[in-house]
Amino acid sequence: MRLVNTATATAPRFDEAASPTPASRARAMRGELPVALALRHAGVHTLTLRYELQGPGDAPVVFLAGGISAHRHAAASVEFPEAGWANALVGAGRTLDPARVRVLAFDFIGADGTLDAPIDPADQADAIAALLDALDIPRLRAFVGYSYGALVGQHLAARHRQRLERLVAVSGAHRPHPFASAWRALQRHAVALGQLQCAEQQGLSLARQFAMLSYRTPEEFGERFDAAPELVNGRVRVAAEDYLDAAGAQYVARTPVTAFLRLSESIDLHRIDPATIAVPTTVVAVEGDRLVPLADLVTLVEGLGPNGHLRVLRSPYGHDAFLKETDRIDAILATALRSTGDTA
Repeated sequence: MRLVNTATATAPRFDEAASPTPASRARAMRGELPVALALRHAGVHTLTLRYELQGPGDAPVVFLAGGISAHRHAAASVEFPEAGWANALVGAGRTLDPARVRVLAFDFIGADGTLDAPIDPADQADAIAALLDALDIPRLRAFVGYSYGALVGQHLAARHRQRLERLVAVSGAHRPHPFASAWRALQRHAVALGQLQCAEQQGLSLARQFAMLSYRTPEEFGERFDAAPELVNGRVRVAAEDYLDAAGAQYVARTPVTAFLRLSESIDLHRIDPATIAVPTTVVAVEGDRLVPLADLVTLVEGLGPNGHLRVLRSPYGHDAFLKETDRIDAILATALRSTGDTA
């Protein structure tokens, strides 16, 4: 056992079907790492970190982290061909081309639903530091974080500054906006009401549907769902309901209720002094993002001082622009990573 900052980690266990290969042939591998992690609000817990690493063994490493629904499988590979959550950003010709960089991602602690305790984004950062130690990765070329991932990246830069060269923080400020926190509180109340009615899954589905309204913009809904309502069994059904129902059902099928509750809370626990983020940081804001307003990201950049650089996107996709505006995001990543050195 080795002491890794606030976590004790053992050697990682690799999936048998994707064991590590020599650097010249390494493509993608998955593994699990048991750690004893000192959580900021809940004491020491023994947890399993599940990760995926894709790319040549001798290439620079970029850590990629998304919203609370993201996971270790960022993009398809020969070994794991199913589409990943960031498939359009991690591919041939992209800045995060696995032929030129190693892309590392993990399942957030708490994502499997077995940890029923408060989880701070700083805990996720400590878990990443433990993972880097176990994988013998002394330093990341960059940490690219979107939404919740951006919060985790800020804590990694503040708590483990020596572990990364640059941070790219998309749609994630130094503190949650009270309006966004209120949205999330209502989502958690929907789950709690479902639990009281012995309808936990229905409550989670409703919470996800509320969330979808906060991720996107009125402009997008105006374009996609501008149809007259229908009468179904004597009830009015509006055009967006099929979309929302499908989003809720998909989320329930893959997300434990406890995972949703604890990771939702984790967003609201986030607080950081921008002055403690001591690495070059590109902050990406989206006009019309209802969860992370442009003004909050301007404040973050001002607090970063000479380390901060702001990019602003206009997009009808609001908070979800990172996943939809892939060409524009890729261009921003190209500029950010080029400033830390050639990734080729």
